Amino acid sequence: MALDKPYLDVPGTTVFDMEQSRKGYGLNQFCMSLMKAENRTRFKADERAYLDESAMTEEQKQAVLARDLNWCIRTGGNIYFLARIGATDGKSFQQMAGSMTGMSEDEYRDMMINGGRSVEGNRYIGEDGSAQAHKQPQGRAGGA
Repeated sequence: MALDKPYLDVPGTTVFDMEQSRKGYGLNQFCMSLMKAENRTRFKADERAYLDESAMTEEQKQAVLARDLNWCIRTGGNIYFLARIGATDGKSFQQMAGSMTGMSEDEYRDMMINGGRSVEGNRYIGEDGSAQAHKQPQGRAGGA
């Protein structure tokens, strides 16, 4: 039986809990493999073939191929592991975070320097703040 998870009602937030950890194990292990230069080289040479060697779901593989980090997170990816995909692609963490919010790197940086998103309208799902799903690049359903 799943535990009561009041944090599921926080807009724009996926908490990496035990359930997410189990769900994303294969995806996160794939990301860890990118710590080795020879694996990064193999991945960049034939991404699909390298992904097919991993114990990942097809949905996780598609999310990686699309470089859709929000989708990766929904399938159990942990952002600290997913950062290795960005590093393999030559992206900074700031560039990756910007892509997850639908902002340019500069827009994301400026937002964070100015204190991040307002909590107004973003305390729970259904309010009308900037972190609500219908105002995000992944849309109302949060689907890819």
